[in-house]
Amino acid sequence: MNILLLGSGGREHALAWKIAASPLLTKLWCAPGNAGIAREAECVALDVADHPAVIDFCKRKAVDLVVVGPETPLAAGIVDDLDAAGIKAFGPRKQAAQLEGSKGFTKDLCSEFDIPTGTYRRFDNAGDALAYVRAQGAPIVVKADGLAAGKGVVVASTLAEAEAAIAMMFEGAFGSAGAEVVIEEYLAGREISFFALCDGETAIPLASAQDHKRVFDHDEGPNTGGMGAYSPTPFVTQGVHDQIMARIILPTVAGMKSRGTPFKGVLYAGVMLTAQGPKLFEYNVRFGDPECQVLMLRMMSDIVPALLAACDGQLKHFDLRWYPEPALTVVMAAKGYPGDYARGTRIEGLDDAAKVEGVEIFHAGTVAKDGAVLANGGRVLNVCAMGKTVTEARDRAYQAVGRIKWPDGFCRRDIAWQAVEQEKASG
Repeated sequence: MNILLLGSGGREHALAWKIAASPLLTKLWCAPGNAGIAREAECVALDVADHPAVIDFCKRKAVDLVVVGPETPLAAGIVDDLDAAGIKAFGPRKQAAQLEGSKGFTKDLCSEFDIPTGTYRRFDNAGDALAYVRAQGAPIVVKADGLAAGKGVVVASTLAEAEAAIAMMFEGAFGSAGAEVVIEEYLAGREISFFALCDGETAIPLASAQDHKRVFDHDEGPNTGGMGAYSPTPFVTQGVHDQIMARIILPTVAGMKSRGTPFKGVLYAGVMLTAQGPKLFEYNVRFGDPECQVLMLRMMSDIVPALLAACDGQLKHFDLRWYPEPALTVVMAAKGYPGDYARGTRIEGLDDAAKVEGVEIFHAGTVAKDGAVLANGGRVLNVCAMGKTVTEARDRAYQAVGRIKWPDGFCRRDIAWQAVEQEKASG
């Protein structure tokens, strides 16, 4: 098969690595790709936002399947346009991608189909939003309704923080994404990531993972797109897994189908394990980043037939196999992220770092120039490792981080601390 992968981040490098291992693959392209992806695929300078150009490329190169990595082209309807041109594409159509593209859309769906989530209200002006948070008090969560690259959520621990977040969003900090704001109840508990592959009718669970959203150790500092992850998480027991499938994932798939907007692709549920049971706090409509990286390392099955089965509505006869060993990833980011950061700084020692046992390095924001690898984004590298335990995987990943020479980068030093503590406690 000829496959075109769209995207340029760490998630796409992990997908390219996994797709490249499939015996079904004839040729893999990635648009636009990055310095790491170039080792697995031929990178092509296609503008992913230019749908006619993507379609033209697919026709010229006889592409059999397009795999869409990031959320922005999904929300822009790239799958609809590829479908209309007779080209098979993995990912939801535009209407279904609203599960990520609009926070309010998802909260309304939860209300309609009795999916457990925090209480909420939608606002299109600052005055009403401010009155609501003052009546509710803090802690409270303020979200830009639209896509804001993982940065449009403020967990306000004080009223002043909530008021500042509302002002910032309605003043246009996130452009049109903040034209409407969703304010919701703060959910206390453990946050986990749960993934399911969907074909419009059937959903099959992928492995669980735990992401680390805050930029600094001990979950301090602003929210980011994710500073590290590991899989599986010990906090998703079989009982919790079954509850999430029965009360969150399956009602969503059935609800979307009954509305006439069936969901095909990866459903990524951000779930809070509360004292009242699992509650949904957000949906994404693609593989998580950096969770995709640890899922791809742990997936034993060939991914290509799974992607095809999701496109073709054939998941009910499908089963995926996983390696039991845990996988972990540490994100190395440019100093200053998630705020302002410099591009073009030089990274060395990657080949040496990759020699650590069990380690795989995925590039997230890099570019190759004159034989050197340069940083070209906020989140730049995903240093991943597998081990017999989470502790072993973590130690290997940090050993590899120690071999990377990049003075302009930083990482969290406590990825998977909760699971490591649990492993110590259980001896």
